[in-house]
Amino acid sequence: MHIAIAGNIGAGKTTLTKLLSKHYKFEGHYEDVVKNPYLDDFYDEMERWSFNLQIYFLNSRFRQIMDFIKNGKKIIQDRTIYEDAFIFAPNLKAMGLMTNRDFENYKSIFDLMESFVKAPDLLIYLRSGIPNLVDQIHKRGRDYENSISIDYLSRLNERYEAWTQTYNKGKILVIDVDDLDFVKNKEDLKLIISKVDNSLKGLN
Repeated sequence: MHIAIAGNIGAGKTTLTKLLSKHYKFEGHYEDVVKNPYLDDFYDEMERWSFNLQIYFLNSRFRQIMDFIKNGKKIIQDRTIYEDAFIFAPNLKAMGLMTNRDFENYKSIFDLMESFVKAPDLLIYLRSGIPNLVDQIHKRGRDYENSISIDYLSRLNERYEAWTQTYNKGKILVIDVDDLDFVKNKEDLKLIISKVDNSLKGLN
């Protein structure tokens, strides 16, 4: 069983991955933000480091999926391989922060990798408005995220909405998180777990 949690920066993916992993006794897999050697440089100089960063994330997530296949465990994954290819990389290209040449190279590598992987059994999309995203980003206080602009988050949100509305690789559950506090409010977490339980029915 492979559950993946998608959503914009600050939507709560990592936190929910931890909580659901504990509840379902699944193995949690997370984005490599601590060891990522490009994040600081990317947020300082996006145009210079965009291709390097996206290739790093693509490689990291592909390795995760290969491990899932090999180990056959029940896992919950923080962010998917699809978000890099359909949201972050195209957004960087559209903003003039990744060249057409680099984007085509990136997309070619992704297409090859995608031919080896299976989509998650369930994709959970955490939908969040910009004020909530900004609030959460400020709360966690990561230095490299201080330079993230409202415009950048808004562009990503638009792409997330477009992608999730046409997502057809498997089952998808959309959860609006603006009015939920699944960390402090147990009832909010119960509500999410109930939605996930219903979505998992019929899946092997």
